[in-house]
Amino acid sequence: MRIRADIAALINAGLTDDQIARRVGCHRTTVNAARNALKRSLAEPTTLERLYAEALPTGQVRDYRPARMPTSPAQAAANRARLLAALNESAHDTESEAV
Repeated sequence: MRIRADIAALINAGLTDDQIARRVGCHRTTVNAARNALKRSLAEPTTLERLYAEALPTGQVRDYRPARMPTSPAQAAANRARLLAALNESAHDTESEAV
């Protein structure tokens, strides 16, 4: 198997498959196949290492990126108000056209 030099360097640096895949722009299975070919296992981080990886010890890892950020309650209320205003305006326009 041919292994990219940048992937091999990042594997040797101790990065996870997901971190490497994001950094070099490939799928994590590609990185995992390279890791297996190099016979380098990914050591599970200890609790202390995991705490050091966090910005603040909150239990949330720094590099976590959700696909979509949740809507805040204030933004949900504003969206609801705009929708109701648009619906009321639309209903008012159809009533005036019917008369």
